[in-house]
Amino acid sequence: MTIKPLTRDKMKTYIRRREKNDRLVILYGGWGTDENMFTPLCTDDFDFILFYNYSADEALVLPETKTYRSITLIGWSLGVWAAEYLSPKTAIKPDLTIAVNGTPVPADDNYGIPLNVFEGTLNNITETNMEKFYFRMFGDKKNYLRNADRIPQRSVKSLHDELRWLYNRIMEQKEPGFRWDYALTSEIDRVFPAKNLKGYWEKEKETRHIIVPFPHYFFHEWRSYTDFIEFVKKYRMSGKRGK
Repeated sequence: MTIKPLTRDKMKTYIRRREKNDRLVILYGGWGTDENMFTPLCTDDFDFILFYNYSADEALVLPETKTYRSITLIGWSLGVWAAEYLSPKTAIKPDLTIAVNGTPVPADDNYGIPLNVFEGTLNNITETNMEKFYFRMFGDKKNYLRNADRIPQRSVKSLHDELRWLYNRIMEQKEPGFRWDYALTSEIDRVFPAKNLKGYWEKEKETRHIIVPFPHYFFHEWRSYTDFIEFVKKYRMSGKRGK
């Protein structure tokens, strides 16, 4: 097994692989994250690549080419936008794409985080405010404490550098053009307004829209990405969540 974080400039990639695996999960994390939020769902039956800390202009160098039977791409929060921006640079073509609690226009009064809120966050990044942000991310005190070991360990400077880079790139963005097969929207999201998420994805007729009763971060509801992906693919058939 290979497990290693790779660093180039400030953007980071986390890679976990086993030679026998023929399935790959790629995840684009949101702002302010690190691998602690996402590696608990990793198992030995698929390879995993995580992109996070978006503070450089190009995607990181990927591991040597490997043939996969299936590739699933997940974008979470601002990672939905990041997937659209960075995926073409990786040359990896996913078979299935899932957007989770984010949109391709993340700083937007109608379809993302309202611009004044986005800019207010950028201009007021402190340790105290980040604790409040992570609290909102997990939804309430119970989930915050339940996920204490997943809270990112990041410096205030790295958080500011990342959000400044994201803001500048988002303001320069062109029209979205990425194919999203599924989009999940949380009813009690306290980071992206749920009505904005719903408004965006309900107009995207090629994307199957799933509404779930969770907060902004909800990956702890599943034991692995395999279980999460199966839930997404089967949701329309059963309408029920399964672990």
